[in-house]
Amino acid sequence: MKLRGDLQLRKLGEDHILVYPGQDQLDASKVYSFNETAVQIWLELQGKEFNVESVTAVLLDNYEVEESEAERDAANLVMQFEKQGFLI
Repeated sequence: MKLRGDLQLRKLGEDHILVYPGQDQLDASKVYSFNETAVQIWLELQGKEFNVESVTAVLLDNYEVEESEAERDAANLVMQFEKQGFLI
C-alpha cells in the first residue's frame, strides 16, 4: 500500500492537518488533525510502498517502545489511514 500523493499535510499554528486537494474554502469535514507521531510516520512513508511491519519499524527506530506496542499502534494507524481514504 501507499499514501495518496494528492493529500496535503500542512502546519497550522502548533497543529498539523491533512487536507484534500482543491479546497479553496476550508471544509472542516475534510480536515484531519495529526499528532507528532503521525506526522513523522506520514513524512517517512510518503512516496514509498509500506505495510504494517514497515510502520512498526519506523516506530521502533524513532521511539522507545516495546515491539508488541509498536505493532499494535502501527496496525491501528494503518487501519485509520485506510478508513479515512488516505491509502492507494
